[in-house]
Amino acid sequence: MIILAATPIGNLKDASVRLVETLEAAEVVAAEDTRVTAKLLRALGVQNRPRLLALHDHNEREKAAELVELARTTDLVVLSDAGMPTVSDPGFHLVQAAVAAGVDVTIIPGPSAVVAALAVSGLPTDRFTFEGFLPRKQGERVSTLTELVRERRTMVFFESPNRLAASLADIASVLGDARLVAVCRELTKLYEEVRRGGAASLVPWAAAGVKGEIVLVVAGAAALEVTLETGLAQVRELVSDGTRLKDAAAAIAEATGLSKRDLYEAALAGRASGTAAGTAPGASSRPQAPDLPGYPQPR
Repeated sequence: MIILAATPIGNLKDASVRLVETLEAAEVVAAEDTRVTAKLLRALGVQNRPRLLALHDHNEREKAAELVELARTTDLVVLSDAGMPTVSDPGFHLVQAAVAAGVDVTIIPGPSAVVAALAVSGLPTDRFTFEGFLPRKQGERVSTLTELVRERRTMVFFESPNRLAASLADIASVLGDARLVAVCRELTKLYEEVRRGGAASLVPWAAAGVKGEIVLVVAGAAALEVTLETGLAQVRELVSDGTRLKDAAAAIAEATGLSKRDLYEAALAGRASGTAAGTAPGASSRPQAPDLPGYPQPR
């Protein structure tokens, strides 16, 4: 069978007894990085030296069929560098191929940066969505966030410390300055830190320089009655941030269910008349998250 095994995301003491026992008995291990796995085996005091096969983003599709056949005759342990395989890490295509081929897949549960960050964020945990890494390029990042404007569930992202400030600024721009965010840094490690507050309020801190592995947890949108007026206001805000009118109308139509044509024509009419087209002075129509106890509130 194929055994998906979670590894520590920072603190080695989070390695389960079952993980260590499995590694002691393993004949073959498919590893995201064989060097990292070799270090892990030594750090955990594992005396066994299984055969290590590289399984990463660049070779997984090509290797999947071969590894599935191998798993018909021996247990194949699958490890990512940290956390749970398949969750923004290699393993999904292998599992997909195994399921199609009728090869058993089992799991050794353990650490997950997604669940850990969600748990300590202080944001609602009853419903959430994991969105992986935000795009590197700002235009693509803004487009992704625009698609999530109406998302009611708590959202979890991975992010690079080098792009954190830019991503927080884009979250503030698209979702609203006061949208509540928790930046979880170096979870389970010596310098673990969680910063909470409105997205805009965290930008200066991030811009000063942040290191380590980052998980962003973003509050979902508050309930808001969807009308042509509120949708039009969202279109105008995207346009003011540099999005083309046609693209803004399409994005808000998809997010709200309103008519793209109605939004586009109303925005054009607003331009012609020189009015704010439904946006009240000083008001923001971007969906905000509800206030939560313990979170600093923007002034």
